[in-house]
Amino acid sequence: MDRRGFFKVIGTSALLVAVSPALVRGVLYAQTGELFRAYEKVQLVDASGNPIKYSALKKETPYLFMYPHASTPCFLLRTDTSTLKEVKLTAEDGTEYVWKGGVGKEKDLVAYSAICPHQLTHPTPNDSFIAYVPKGGKTMAYKEGGVIVCSSHMSAYDPKAGAKVLAGPAPQPLASIVLEVDKNDHIWASAVLGADKFHDYFRSFKPELKDFYGNIRKAKKLVKISAKTVPLKEYSKEIIQY
Repeated sequence: MDRRGFFKVIGTSALLVAVSPALVRGVLYAQTGELFRAYEKVQLVDASGNPIKYSALKKETPYLFMYPHASTPCFLLRTDTSTLKEVKLTAEDGTEYVWKGGVGKEKDLVAYSAICPHQLTHPTPNDSFIAYVPKGGKTMAYKEGGVIVCSSHMSAYDPKAGAKVLAGPAPQPLASIVLEVDKNDHIWASAVLGADKFHDYFRSFKPELKDFYGNIRKAKKLVKISAKTVPLKEYSKEIIQY
């Protein structure tokens, strides 16, 4: 099993502490904020309920699934090459943490919260102003493709470096979804690394979430057992990129 560990920088002495997600239950706190939360381990499946296989994913094609809540969208992506490793990142409050890298045979599979930390832009069934721009693609937000771009305010993130901010007003990286690829080539999500924006998202979009899910409690419900995963272009009717 390809399980990813992670690191956190804690305290004024910048002590580097290594922790395995397999040993975590609940929340780990750094100096001023929450950086890692373990959730129920769920399997990524297709629209028919069949397990998604790592080897079957198309490179540079963004997929979307809901995790850890029923209404919180996440990107799943195989990048064009292996990702970087041991990338040091900083949350909005200054807390530092280290993203270990991609998973899978080629170390190119990543997943991130699809909620932009700037003003909470996210994919909806109608449209998505946040999406992946393939390598060689053009975007006004950054000098080259191979990036996740929020076209609402032109923030760009590097998916091969823990979704660190490359350009724009975003105050921190996209939160990372901790993934595993098992011996059967199946993909699992088990935790969130980095400072997420779930609370702000629920508060800001309460009316819309109530309309779509019936009530906010259902929107906040934690995902269990499996998470349906589809190409972003099948989830959102229109993908808007500048």
